[in-house]
Order: sequence, then C-alpha cells, then structure tokens
Amino acid sequence: MALSPTNNAALLQEVDEAVRKDQLDSIWQRFGIWILVGVVAALIAFGGYLYWGHMQETKRGENAEQLLAAFDKLKAAQPTAATAELTKIEADGGPAYRAVALFQQANMKAERGDLKAAAALMAKAAADTKLDPSLRDLALIRQTAFEYDTLKPEVVIARMKPMVDAKDPASSWFPSAAELSATAHYQLGQYKEAGALYGRIADTPNIPKSLQSRTVQMAGMLGVDVVKDRAAESAAKEQKGSVAPAAAGPAEEKK
Repeated sequence: MALSPTNNAALLQEVDEAVRKDQLDSIWQRFGIWILVGVVAALIAFGGYLYWGHMQETKRGENAEQLLAAFDKLKAAQPTAATAELTKIEADGGPAYRAVALFQQANMKAERGDLKAAAALMAKAAADTKLDPSLRDLALIRQTAFEYDTLKPEVVIARMKPMVDAKDPASSWFPSAAELSATAHYQLGQYKEAGALYGRIADTPNIPKSLQSRTVQMAGMLGVDVVKDRAAESAAKEQKGSVAPAAAGPAEEKK
C-alpha cells in the first residue's frame, strides 16, 4: 500500500532524526573528552578572570586607604610616616596610585629644597611605561623644571619638543612645556623662536590668567603683539557676523 504524503514526510523526518543522532553519537565518541576538557577549561578561565577582577578591586581599595592614610599623616605634620605609606604604594600599587605616590613624594622633596631628589622621582615616573602617557609627560615637565638650573638650554628644548609640537596643544601639557622651551630659547639668544612660542601660549584657550598675562608681556617684549593680533581677530569675527545678516536681507524681502 502506498504511503500518503503525510506519512512520507513523517518517515523522512524520522530518518533525518536518526541520521542526526548517529552523527552526534559519532562526534561524541570521537571528541567527547575534548569537549568536556574545553568546557572545564573555559569555566576555570572564567572563574580565574572573576577572581583576578576581585583581587584587583581589593588592591585598589587597599591603595586608596594607604593614600588617604599618607595624606592624613601629612596634615598631622608627620612627613616620615607619610613617606613610608607613599613608598608602599610606589612599590606595589596600581599605575595611577603609583603615579600619585611619586608626584606627592616629589612635592615633599621640593618643599624641603631637595630638587635633585624631586627630579629623580619625576624621572622615575616619566620612564614608567605602565603609566598613562599624559602622566609621563607631566612628570617629564616637572623633572625638567626641577633640574632647569643644571641643564643646558638645548637639553630643555629637546625634552619639550614632542609636547611643543603636539598636534592638539589645547588638550596637552603644551603651555607648561612651551614656556620652559621659550625660556631656553631666550637664554640662547633665539628671540624670534622665544617670542613665537610665548605668542602661541598666550593664544592657547583656557590657560591660567597669570600664565596668559606673563606670556603676553614676554611676547610683546620680543616683538610679538598678541594683544593687537587678538583685537584684529575679534574685529574680523564681528565683521563676519555682521555681514551674514545683511546678505540674507534681500532673500527675506523676496519672501
């Protein structure tokens, strides 16, 4: 007796399921142990990742407590105890906390007049490849500032060049680096280069007023009239703004 189309479909489905089962059984027999090993390894790796994250979080908490303890000791006029806490963070803290520890220790050395030790700490931070590049740049600027009186102007200019030539100076340490470099150019008698740098600093947005005032004066003394340039720029902007509505007038009249 011939099978109906429905029975044919049911039979084909049963055959298909039987073939798939045989294939799965074959795969399991051949690779089952490796599949189990892979699953267990993945679970172990995931557990290890979670544990590592927990340990990192715990370590950050410990670093934060040590840093607060160091600041508390500084407020209590206990510099030796504060230095001990900062040294611990420097030795085994995370990159960000290690940077804070080095900067604070350098501040303490500089306040006591030990600029050589302060510069050495900043050199250590500047050479730490695990720190964020912006922190390393700041460390190099501070190292150079601490060592400035003992350095040749050419060395200062060479150190600051990458930051002075940065493509986006407004978001970098350009003003501080450029001021050190401009002063070095001035000492070498390179007044044109110094004046140009002072002018660039003065034109940098959102810099401290004291720095802006200082650089405007230095630029003016070296023949770069930043104030005049700014006035001309402002006038050009105002003129451009006033021309636009006038040009739009006829179009509005046609409406």
